Amino acid sequence: MTHSARIRRAALAAGTVTALAATLFTAAGAYADTAPAAAPDIDVKAVKADLDQLQSIADANGGNRAHGQPGYKASVDFIKGKLDQAGFTTQVQEFDNNGAKGYNLVADWPGGDESKTVMTGAHLDSVDAGPGINDNGSGSAGILEVALAVAKSDFKPAKHLRFGWWGDEEDGMVGSKHYVDSLAQGDRSKIDSYLNFDMIGSPNPGYFVYDDDARLEKVFKDWYATKNIATEPETEGDGRSDHASFKDAGIPVGGLFSGADYIKTEAQAKAWGGTAGKAFDACYHQSCDTSKNIDDTALDNNSDAIANALWQLSS
Repeated sequence: MTHSARIRRAALAAGTVTALAATLFTAAGAYADTAPAAAPDIDVKAVKADLDQLQSIADANGGNRAHGQPGYKASVDFIKGKLDQAGFTTQVQEFDNNGAKGYNLVADWPGGDESKTVMTGAHLDSVDAGPGINDNGSGSAGILEVALAVAKSDFKPAKHLRFGWWGDEEDGMVGSKHYVDSLAQGDRSKIDSYLNFDMIGSPNPGYFVYDDDARLEKVFKDWYATKNIATEPETEGDGRSDHASFKDAGIPVGGLFSGADYIKTEAQAKAWGGTAGKAFDACYHQSCDTSKNIDDTALDNNSDAIANALWQLSS
């Protein structure tokens, strides 16, 4: 995030009165005190450690973390434990679908204007076929480490911060729809923006930015521009993830995506590296979507971009 400029003077001109100098320096200090802090760098090793834990959970529970399966609830418990320890106020919201109980996990950081809530979310469930480490352990772990960075930095944003981990996205955004439907109309209007992160570490990655809301899109595009990373609008999967639940309720949405089962073009490979003619994630919705199915650089860049957006939008 861009820092506000600090007033600097190398020396006072001859004859300048001391009172004027003191006034200038006092004003400079007051202005600097109000400048929003830069977002911290998110340690990709910590994000990968979370992914390893989600992999272990799947391994211990039939190979997946799907809705209605014990691996999903264990995933909720794992993330909730870390958030509780960090000082978040957490709530587990229950719902039923296809004869099985589902769970959303919602975490609020104390403070900030709740009439202007910045919300960040990711679905936590996998498909039945595999552990779902890129889809969507990557987004879930990325926003978890951003949330923990909020706590570690003792960030005091002007706007309220809320994080959500959604259940049963794979059956049609069931958990996030349940959450939005549970909000009174007045509470929906308090959500300033919703940022969604579904697959941010694809092994043959692209850098796609949701183009639903120009203000939110610009925050992400500007950050990537500072890193000399080209971006494209995310259109292929529009409406296929949890942002659709919020968008349909009139809430501004944004987010990131690193690609699923469709094919990387020659132009995209030239811009981003990787292999043209192959899928962004050849293990999409398969048993091979394991902790080995991750590009560390994409995971790192996208996690940092999430933090930057959150700090900018909530300050």
